[in-house]
Amino acid sequence: MPQLDFTLPHWAYWLGLILFPIIAATLAKRPKPKERKYSTVLGYFILITGGILGLHRLYLKSMIGLLYIPVFIVILFANSQGQDARSVTSDMSNLVRQAERTLDREGGRVTSAEAELPGMRQKLAEAETGSLAERRAQRDVRRAEQRIEQGRERMAAAEADLETGRPAAEEAQANLEFWQNIAKYAFWLILAGVAIDVFLLPGLVRKANANLPPEPELSEAELKLKALEAAERKDDASYVSSGWTGWIDRLSLFCGEFVAYWAVIAVIVYYFEVMSRYVFGSPTNWAHEAMYLMFGMQYLIAGSYAMLTESHVRVDIFYAPLSKRRKAIVDLLTSVFFFIFAGTLLVTSWIFAFDAIAVPSGNSLISDWARGEIGFAEVITSWNLAQWTDPNIRWGEISFNEWEVPLWPMKMVMIIGGLLLVLQGVSKFAQDLRALVGRA
Repeated sequence: MPQLDFTLPHWAYWLGLILFPIIAATLAKRPKPKERKYSTVLGYFILITGGILGLHRLYLKSMIGLLYIPVFIVILFANSQGQDARSVTSDMSNLVRQAERTLDREGGRVTSAEAELPGMRQKLAEAETGSLAERRAQRDVRRAEQRIEQGRERMAAAEADLETGRPAAEEAQANLEFWQNIAKYAFWLILAGVAIDVFLLPGLVRKANANLPPEPELSEAELKLKALEAAERKDDASYVSSGWTGWIDRLSLFCGEFVAYWAVIAVIVYYFEVMSRYVFGSPTNWAHEAMYLMFGMQYLIAGSYAMLTESHVRVDIFYAPLSKRRKAIVDLLTSVFFFIFAGTLLVTSWIFAFDAIAVPSGNSLISDWARGEIGFAEVITSWNLAQWTDPNIRWGEISFNEWEVPLWPMKMVMIIGGLLLVLQGVSKFAQDLRALVGRA
């Protein structure tokens, strides 16, 4: 199987977090077609992302797509067997290496002891009976004999390991190559099918659209039920307040919808990780860290959106039955605790973010400024393109794993999340005051 040695560049990660929601939101806001039809563009997208599973065929209701699945299962099974064979090969190779080192080490020790033993015995024979020299000579002879005996035992065990380890290693290596070839040929078979479908896909889409059954007309009861569901469904835009607080609500709404599309990125990245790990045997060193950092930022930015749309978990046993005015009173009283939390989050986020930029490993102008070594005016006047493009320039704190992604942007997002939460709290506070005085 070919290897996928792909590491996501840092700039692509951060740029993707910005551009993907914009593109996705633009596509989501397109007018929906009046008639349900299969899309050639979507078909090619599915072919690129899931063609190895035949999903593009299944999307077009072509049962030929089912033929991809057993071949894909063969790849997974072959890779699993290959991993087992690789483990056995590694174990047997280590056993052989250890046995060879044992033979080299113990062979020299035994040879040396055998060469010294006659002289030791001669000293023992010449030593005076009961003397200290005799006891020393006896001890030396005994140690030499033990060294020879133990060395021969270890050499015998090492030779036995070699007799079993070498054939087992060769057999495991042969099994590994066999299963690797099976996986490789199955992969090329799927790849050939995908390559053919690249050219056949437009015709398959036309055929699928031609075979679409007419949409059944809804009954009067179904139409009423659909209208009732639409009426009960509250649009997020309805949470936007009037007056000067409206811009805060719209900002929270935009940010929440923006980061919501990041969940789609997680699906794509984890799909790539699973395929890379189990199909190509090339697990990534960046997918997991990239996603948990992304979800951490999503959690922070979406806090104000959740507050706007009243999506936070709370106990409504006592709160829900209250009138709007009494709810406003409760909200105003409890807002003290909210602003303590939100203010603490904002202040500590500011400290964390600038500490991340000012770490000693940071050698950029921004890091020098954050450490107080230069002024902001000098940062502006000395700025150049190398601050963005030079790989030797680091702006601040980076992660400790092999990917080494900068962590300071995430901590900057903590400031944004805290600021959005404070602003939304101000908006909520103002709306509660309006409700209290009867102006809302």
